[in-house]
Amino acid sequence: MRNLIFEEPDNKVQDYASSQLRYAWESIRAPVIIPLLKLAVILCSVMSVMLFVERVVMATVCAIVKVLGKKKYRKYNLDAMKQKLHRSQRYPNVLIQIPMYNEKEVYKLSIGAVCGLSWPSDRFIVQVLDDSTNPILRELVELECQKWIAKGVNVKYETRKHRNGYKAGALKEGLEKQYVEDCEFVAIFDADFQPDADFLWNTIPYLIENPKLGLVQARWKFVNSEECIMTRLQEMSLDYHFTVEQEVGSSTYSFFGFNGTAGIWRIQAIKDAGGWKDRTTVEDMDLAVRASLQGWEFVFVGDVTVKNELPSTFKAYRYQQHRWSCGPANLFKKMTREILLCKRVSIFKRLHLIYAFFFVRKIVAHWVTFFFYCIVIPACVIVPEVQLTKKVAIYIPATITILNAISTPRSLHLLVCWILFENVMSLHRTKAAIIGLLEANRVNEWVVTEKLGNAMKQKNNTRPSSSSRLSRFRILERIQIHNPFTIIKSIHPLEIIVGMYMLHCAIYDLLFGQDHFFVYLLLQAGAFFTMGFGLVGTVVPN
Repeated sequence: MRNLIFEEPDNKVQDYASSQLRYAWESIRAPVIIPLLKLAVILCSVMSVMLFVERVVMATVCAIVKVLGKKKYRKYNLDAMKQKLHRSQRYPNVLIQIPMYNEKEVYKLSIGAVCGLSWPSDRFIVQVLDDSTNPILRELVELECQKWIAKGVNVKYETRKHRNGYKAGALKEGLEKQYVEDCEFVAIFDADFQPDADFLWNTIPYLIENPKLGLVQARWKFVNSEECIMTRLQEMSLDYHFTVEQEVGSSTYSFFGFNGTAGIWRIQAIKDAGGWKDRTTVEDMDLAVRASLQGWEFVFVGDVTVKNELPSTFKAYRYQQHRWSCGPANLFKKMTREILLCKRVSIFKRLHLIYAFFFVRKIVAHWVTFFFYCIVIPACVIVPEVQLTKKVAIYIPATITILNAISTPRSLHLLVCWILFENVMSLHRTKAAIIGLLEANRVNEWVVTEKLGNAMKQKNNTRPSSSSRLSRFRILERIQIHNPFTIIKSIHPLEIIVGMYMLHCAIYDLLFGQDHFFVYLLLQAGAFFTMGFGLVGTVVPN
């Protein structure tokens, strides 16, 4: 027995297993792996070029619009329209909807901001659509409404015994109330949005002046972009969405996707489009596309901003991105035929909707980011027979990245972090887009984005002032977690698996490669591990 314990281990079995794996790899490498990888490189290169062309075209249009001063809303004389409205005293009736669901931290902010809007008090109705399941919170929201009613504001507190249709269902039922019949316009604000007092004065004149206008969309202003590095990176992505995508859509096609909040609709446009529908998780985009097909025009007013909150917990952000990626893909599948057969709008606008708005931005952008930069390029490192040109592997991605990042000049020093972050999130978005296209499980999953509101403000106020500057760039803020299973729930296996794959490719390139791809691969693997273990964003106690 003593001899057995101290006997040298037999390596024959290990050597045999290794040789078998090596033989299996070599047997499929040439006939299977290399052809498939070459095909993947071709497909991903085509998608990269599609995304590159779309980004360059939008950047060019945006630059021309800015240099020539051709922003669509600038052709209107807002001051003259306001004066005309003042002289006529014909103020239209406006409905303001605030849909909410268990918004404990922010309901007072949104209700207070909306009730403080500058507009004749007898000409607007505030409709609080409360789908909260917490009875105590419902009482608190109703008390807040009663407080403003006592101040002379026309507030209607509406609840439902169900959540059918989620947000779309609440908005639809809100428009069906009898007191809404006299309203001509409806403004919508999510529960964390706080419009300035002059919001209606800065938006309604456009709708009065142009009877073809169905929607006026304002820009979002983020009150917690300094909360953590994750919110700074979100700000970079969303700034591009507003500065480029919506500005270009407004100035060239009179169309862009409604953001679901901080906008004001002509109620007739909603009716012509068939009303709110809950067939996808992007009811706002669904309504915008259908209204556009009916011939209604949209305008984006970038000078009007509405304060709101970015999701600062990684869990909330993942749920939001699933909804924002799955919903458009699902809507693309449902509406492609309807868009193609619509004769009311030009073929040019229809092709723009299908190709640029849906296919390139909502499908290709996610797929090429994940499959090319996180799967195919690392695979080419361990299969050197497949060559990547610098134009496709470096120059095109670099150009796309720079065009995205210049919308937020103050965060250019975070460019590398933004690239790594977006590449990791592309896995989650790609999976969601595939679920939407296939209408698989979770296709209609609706999870309200968690807002921290005053809770985070109170917590921030307790921090020593000496650490305030460092806190701006923290990756993780840990608060005492009382439930030990919270850490386990924050682990994301797919991200960790991809991180291990990229780490393997990085080590292989470091040992045997002739290029320096291992630098990128090591950084990207670290990002996958960091986010795979949930070490990003703000963590709050249950």
